[in-house]
Parts: sequence; C-alpha cells; structure tokens
Amino acid sequence: MRTEAPKKVLILMSDTGGGHRASAEAIKAAFMQEFGDDYQVFVTDLWTDHTPWPFNQLPRSYSFLVKHGPLWKMTYYGTAPRVVHQPHFAATSTFIARLLILSPIFFIPSNIKYSTYICREVAKGLMKYQPDVIISVHPLMQHVPLRILRSKGLLDKIPFTTVITDLSTCHPTWFHKLVTRCYCPSTEVEKRALKAGLKPSQIKVYGLPVRPSFVKPVPPKDELRRELGMDEDLPAVLLMGGGEGMGPIEATAKALSDSLYDESSGEPIGQILIICGRNKKLVNRLQSINWKVPVQVKGFVTKMEECMGACNCIITKAGPGTIAEAMIRGLPIILNDYIAGQEAGNVPYVVENGCGKFSKSPKQIAKIVAGWFGPRSEELQVMSRNCLKLARPGAVFKIVHDLHELVRQKCFVPQYACAT
Repeated sequence: MRTEAPKKVLILMSDTGGGHRASAEAIKAAFMQEFGDDYQVFVTDLWTDHTPWPFNQLPRSYSFLVKHGPLWKMTYYGTAPRVVHQPHFAATSTFIARLLILSPIFFIPSNIKYSTYICREVAKGLMKYQPDVIISVHPLMQHVPLRILRSKGLLDKIPFTTVITDLSTCHPTWFHKLVTRCYCPSTEVEKRALKAGLKPSQIKVYGLPVRPSFVKPVPPKDELRRELGMDEDLPAVLLMGGGEGMGPIEATAKALSDSLYDESSGEPIGQILIICGRNKKLVNRLQSINWKVPVQVKGFVTKMEECMGACNCIITKAGPGTIAEAMIRGLPIILNDYIAGQEAGNVPYVVENGCGKFSKSPKQIAKIVAGWFGPRSEELQVMSRNCLKLARPGAVFKIVHDLHELVRQKCFVPQYACAT
C-alpha cells in the first residue's frame, strides 16, 4: 500500500509546432510506464492557460509567422544573437515585451505594473501544481519561470530542467545558466549549450524523446502491410504532411505513381502509403485518383510506429520528432521542406550523416525513390544502417530516470511561497 503522496511533475510547453507537445506527451508516457502511480504528470502551456491577451495568443501568432516565411525568418534570426537576447532577458518586463515582438500583434507594454501582473499570473500557474520537478520543452519557458522560482527562494528546492526538442539548429533562448539539467538531443546541441555558458555537469546528451511505443519491436513488414491494406511484397514509401496534411503531398504522390510504375513490364516496382493528418479534403481527393501503383491513403493516425515499420523510406518535412522516429525505424529520409531557423540544421544533420537526401522537387524526389527501389537499392540499405547507428531509441527513458534521480536527491518537501 502506498505510504506517501505521488511526486508531481510539471511540463511546460506551447503549441507552437507539434514537436513540443509530442515531446511533452512522450515524457509523460514514459513516467507512467516506468514509475506508474509514483508520479503525477501535468502538461501545461503557461502563456495560453495562465495569462491574458495578447500572451495567450502565442501559438496563433507563431502559426501566422511560419505561414509567412520571411517574417518568421526575420524574427528568428533577428532575436538569435547574444547581444539581442541576453539584455532582453535581464529583466522580466523587457522579456515580456520581447515575447510580443515574436507576434504580429506588435503590442509593447509600456507600464511596468502590467509586466509585473503578467509575472504574477505566470507564478500562479506554476505554483498551483506544487511541482517537485519542472521540465521545459519550449524555448520560451525558461526565463520567466526561473526568475519566479528564484524570487520565491525555490530555485534550490525544485529542480528546473530543459529538454531541447531541436536536433541541431536551436535558438539561444533554449539555454539558461540556472537550470539544474539541460537534456540535449545531439552533440551539436551540446556544443551550443556549452557555448551559451552551461557547465558540463548541467548537460546530458540522451537524444530526442519520442513516444515509448517506438522503442518496442514491431511485427515484420509483411504483417504490418497486410494490416494496413498494402501489398505485402512491394517496397513502400511513406509520404507525410504532418498533422495538418500540409505541403506538396498530391504533386509528390502523382510523381511517385509515375516513377514507381515500370512501363516496359506494366508492373509496379513500389507502393505508397500517404498520411494526410486532419486534412480530410486531401484524403478525399487522393482516394478519388486512379493510381498506377498500389496507394493507401490514411487520415490522422495514432500508430505511426506501425506505418513507419511497414515502409522502406519516408518523405517528410524536417521536423525533429519525425526524423528521430524514422531513424529508430531505420528509414532513409527524403526531406522536402523545413521551417527557417530551428529546422534549418536538420537538413545537413540528415544528409551529412548519410541518412537521407533533401529536395523540394516532387519529380526529383520520385526519381530518388525509384532508384532506391531499383538499381540503387544498396544505397537505401546503407542509409538504413546509418539511421540505426544515429538513432537513440532509449532517450525518453534515460531522461525520465535522470529526472527521477533529481527528485529523489531532494530529501525535503518544498515549501511553496504564496503565488500572489
């Protein structure tokens, strides 16, 4: 019978891109799998859930900026140099003003009382969970929470950790010298952390946390293909457009259908599995096409590990989570796009490590896949082995066990100050 209350884990995230929530949910799932009822895990967006307008519009603002690439690029790189972001984080009021620069609202608070009010609301959001450990999986979740913990005398009582969700290129706002631990997904990010002033003792390089389901073995490809309604014998390419089914999916699928059809024999040399996410219109449009080769079209799927396990390669945007998952499955990757800034470094990370290729041209992508399923099959096998070498399937479990140790080392109960 349990004799003590479960420890509380607070994960801070923001829905600015799907990767942050995915990492948060992966960490939560790993805690539940490894420690069961010993922990309660809460996932919250401090800005959306605990602050008024315009701060609670951060995810919408991010979406606007990303859809207007040049504006996001200007915002990302314009706030990256140390001479820009360090002075801004010297005081909470200027930090909050800077947050608003990251949105298209361009509303800059001129009243220090308003900035203090925002900090107080964030403090309430933090303290209501009474956390034993705090985990940030977002670059804008370090500075204000750490300042609040320090002002309440809790900095030495509650471990504050950062789990970086960018594989290579990452914004300097990820790094804060007061964190207890900074979990880096790669040696490239570790170098950036050291350059930002973190000590080696603060840094752990475990990999990017992905869903625990990806660590478990999956059935053989022919079984998975049968379950998904695919041809059991033909090599398969997985074409993805993220949760919203964005990008040139239809054009790429049509180019693949042409390239994977052998005109001389009248037979297909490969097949296509298309994941359209929540884009129902795209699903309907693709399902109405008379394809030359076997094509399976899916909407939003929950068992991505099975979809990847059924295929031999993947076409996707350069999102870090998808790249990490594909490497665990040994899938060579064709990157067809990336978000300027945080995803830019993922392209050379994949290409230079011999794990895939980059092209925005549907015809060129289709040509690469046809080569892999034909005369360049050896290249596909080499890239698959390179992916497996670079993969870190146990990253999420290493992270939660290290977090567990940090909590265990705190042999006293935090005394929470009044959040008001």
